[in-house]
Amino acid sequence: MTIERDLTPWLRKAARQFPAVTLTGPRQSGKSTLCRAVFPRLPYVNLEAPDVRGFALEDPRAFLAQFPKGAVIDEVQRAPELPSYLEGIIDADPRPGRWILTGSQNLALLESVSQSLAGRSAVLHLLPLARSEVLRFKRHPKSLDKTLIAGGYPRIFDQKLDPSDWLGSYVATYIERDVRTISNVGDLVTFQRFVELCAGRTAQLLNYSSLAADCGISQPSAKAWLSILETSFIAFRLPTFRSNLRKRLVKMPKLHFYDSGLACWLLGIRTPEQLRSHPLRGAIFESWVVSEIAKHRVNCGESGGLSFYRDRDAAEADLVIEHADRLTLVEAKSAQTPSISLFDGANRVRGHLDDPSRPCEVVVAYGGDASQPRAGAKLVSWARLHDETWR
Repeated sequence: MTIERDLTPWLRKAARQFPAVTLTGPRQSGKSTLCRAVFPRLPYVNLEAPDVRGFALEDPRAFLAQFPKGAVIDEVQRAPELPSYLEGIIDADPRPGRWILTGSQNLALLESVSQSLAGRSAVLHLLPLARSEVLRFKRHPKSLDKTLIAGGYPRIFDQKLDPSDWLGSYVATYIERDVRTISNVGDLVTFQRFVELCAGRTAQLLNYSSLAADCGISQPSAKAWLSILETSFIAFRLPTFRSNLRKRLVKMPKLHFYDSGLACWLLGIRTPEQLRSHPLRGAIFESWVVSEIAKHRVNCGESGGLSFYRDRDAAEADLVIEHADRLTLVEAKSAQTPSISLFDGANRVRGHLDDPSRPCEVVVAYGGDASQPRAGAKLVSWARLHDETWR
């Protein structure tokens, strides 16, 4: 079953404006399916196939000459010199929408594109499914815990697979193949332990020395390995809010996983019942809320503008969204019961940041079913989070 992806209008718009469009994202996020659906008239070629990749590497000019009207080239980072040869072709014929490039390794691909196709290619990101997209499948999880366990990789919903089974295979493939491609990690067993430790730190402050010590590696290795997780869209660092206030703000970033199902699997959580009583359920929910909002913005062509607030006096907001004229403070609370106390943390931060020139609004995303407007704030059910406008 092919569903409409939220990024589709922005992908079409980019193809109308640029000769090339580069689409990056994690493996199995649906990049190939999306591009083949949106650009059915363009030939499709996948550089994962050894013979195709060999042709592209050995004779890139002849390889590209096969496609006089352009093509969808999947996993283009497997032939990193190809964008350099595309540069001349695009300059000779800059008609928009001829070349669609996709790749799973953000850093390797973007370095190649930025060097050769600067100004010639739009760059978009396709992350795992947002809740708004999951709902388009006939069989989708109805409860919060089932939603967190399932995560957002399309194949789980398209083929009605057990999330634990599929995610186990995904982790094995990622560790055994992709990590070797991205970086020369010699000890894959230790690296898998590192990924599991990172999952245990989702929605927490990122302390490199503690992470390195727990994994038995050096701090530089911990930083390098975390960059691998970011490069392959497994996890991301949420920066601390930048403020001119004289408050002593925490400087460490927070670590978040893009996919709650993957985080659950890495933590050994296989069933909703296990998640319901797990001590990290609140942290997993917080990462889910932050990633849902990040996906919403990415799917609308937005980048940046997200941070968190925590000062030395323990005032904290899980997410700060910076708009041109205001700030939105978001708190994630997995509790199911509406309570005025859920707003305490964000209201405390609003007292520090509120300014007539850029007022603060407060949103609490919680684990209950009823959304409620409150005085100067809003309580939003997890199930209706996708109805909000986060741009």
